[in-house]
Amino acid sequence: MNGITAWMEKYLVPVAAKIGSQKHLVALRDSFIGMLPATLAGALAAMISAIVTTFPSAIQQMMLGATAFSKLAPEKVWTLTNTPIIGDLNNISALVNQGTLTVIGLIFAISWGYNLARVYGVNDLAGGIVSVATLFAGLPNQMGKFTAALGTGKAGVAATDKLNGVLGDQGLAAWKPLFASAHLDAGAYFTVIIMGALAVIIYAKLMLADITIKMPESVPPAVAKAFLAIIPTIAALYIVGLIYYIIGKLTNDSVINLITHYIAEPFQILSQNIFSVLIVTLFVSVFWFFGLHGPNVLAPVLDGIWGPLGLNNQALYFQVHSQGIRDLIAKGAVDKAHAINGDYVNLWVRGSWDAFAWFGGSGGTITLVIAIILFSKRKDYKIVGRLGLAPGIFNINEPVLFGLPVVLNAIFFIPFAVAPLISVIIAYTATALHLVDPVVNAVPWVTPPIMNAFMATGFDWRAIVLTIINLIITFVIWVPFVIAANKLEETELD
Repeated sequence: MNGITAWMEKYLVPVAAKIGSQKHLVALRDSFIGMLPATLAGALAAMISAIVTTFPSAIQQMMLGATAFSKLAPEKVWTLTNTPIIGDLNNISALVNQGTLTVIGLIFAISWGYNLARVYGVNDLAGGIVSVATLFAGLPNQMGKFTAALGTGKAGVAATDKLNGVLGDQGLAAWKPLFASAHLDAGAYFTVIIMGALAVIIYAKLMLADITIKMPESVPPAVAKAFLAIIPTIAALYIVGLIYYIIGKLTNDSVINLITHYIAEPFQILSQNIFSVLIVTLFVSVFWFFGLHGPNVLAPVLDGIWGPLGLNNQALYFQVHSQGIRDLIAKGAVDKAHAINGDYVNLWVRGSWDAFAWFGGSGGTITLVIAIILFSKRKDYKIVGRLGLAPGIFNINEPVLFGLPVVLNAIFFIPFAVAPLISVIIAYTATALHLVDPVVNAVPWVTPPIMNAFMATGFDWRAIVLTIINLIITFVIWVPFVIAANKLEETELD
């Protein structure tokens, strides 16, 4: 064990430290963190919609049968979705979803450009603007035709002029540029990361090279700052535009479609392989063993690959619980079970670790704390265990990791690494066999275990059972090592 530890300290830790401090990866990590308010707002909207629409109609009618609404309109069949206030809240949630998850790729573009420019020490707001402009420049641009029989005469001509259309025999034929909204959701992540980084780095390098327009000191600072960014911004966007144009001519396809097909989709397919999930789980534990924050070090991987998949699940979950989809399900046109558990949903996403494996933090350390309180004879461990219990409930385990410590503790490293792996295997298998719904909601990472899984899976009661099973198994894995630590103390005293 000492030989393995020495080897990892010599070769692995320096690499991990460099990864954790690499400025582009730091910017990527901060970009995902910066999106949390919008992501959680979208998650809240999805959960509200689920709560409102999950109850069977018979139960809803029974709940609302004695209300004032039924007395005012007894002929109407009242449900939660058409009840004043509750129904309005559901409709408002749909608007919130439209402004968050539907355009989460656009929000990410802002955050990515902003944080990338900041690590280069240049105008961060301009960096966000460059990134957004790069995204829109690369969207497939198609013309959509709309016809409307507006007649002839002055009214038809006026309408034609207003819509930039052409008045023909069938009425008004208006042609408008259209952008596919699908390219503004989580599917845009890889394009934003690659092309947005290229554009912002060009912009930043030109800014640092001082290829700018300098204004006299009498000009207000805000104006002078904006003028400084003009040349770098124009150069960055034209270079990216040239790349888009050349690739489009050579392939007859858009860059965003090519990146999605040849880069994003293979990564996403690979991410749903159990071995990929286990490797990442193991490396998180290994980094923590050396005192490095595992999820932060691997944030570009966790959030860059599994994060967008979670947002895809979230968007689909909202659609399944929307009024239109529910009507289709009721008519038998859409199979709800397939929509939730079928090929369209990712089995494992970023939130799956928090829901089913990292109870109390990485390593499932809330069970370690309980094992210490029940079985440890060491006073120092019991003190740390009691102090770490409250934070551990909210998935904050640094007091335990550094207080016992678990870090560089050869005895505790084994359960710290093995317990999450076992939990992942069980949860992945249960999800793949449709014994529990996949994670479809973004839940704050400080949400206590059990509640986290219940909310993350769209209030699937089976997730509670699965979490309890994993908690018990994790606890059983930790107990022998806590007892072994007691014997170690006796040996040290002798």
